[in-house]
Amino acid sequence: MPASDEVDRIVDAWLRERPDLNFAPLQVLSRVGRLSKHLDRARRTAFSRSELESWEFDVLSALRRAGHPYELSPKMLLLQTLVSSGTMTNRIDRLVERGLVTRRTDPNDGRGILVGMTSGGLTRVDAAITRLVDAEAELLATLSAADQERLAGLLRKLSLDFD
Repeated sequence: MPASDEVDRIVDAWLRERPDLNFAPLQVLSRVGRLSKHLDRARRTAFSRSELESWEFDVLSALRRAGHPYELSPKMLLLQTLVSSGTMTNRIDRLVERGLVTRRTDPNDGRGILVGMTSGGLTRVDAAITRLVDAEAELLATLSAADQERLAGLLRKLSLDFD
């Protein structure tokens, strides 16, 4: 059994004070919460080194995953980034101002708009995802490939009801 961590100490204290409760959920979700803080820090660092905010990365990475020519409608972008229409409009405006995306009329629908990534946006999002993958690999370095796969499967199972 690995060494005790802070969650073990917290749960032990609760068990001492409230032995009538089942603290199994705390054993799992407190660790997920603590790891989330480390992941957030790694993401902020990866994005800031690429001169991007997290929300900018979200939009640019949706465009990058769409494949060449890296264009999506605002509606597709908001579906992929889970933000409101007003928020997406504001984000697109700000990315246009920074020269990371462009807007153009959809040639297949004269009323529609396509948001496209510029070469500067492509350079930044590619740098950010490279840094992010490296940082996330470091966070998981103590787990074997088999453990990482098993953990990914368990987390996927847990998150399916939320997606």
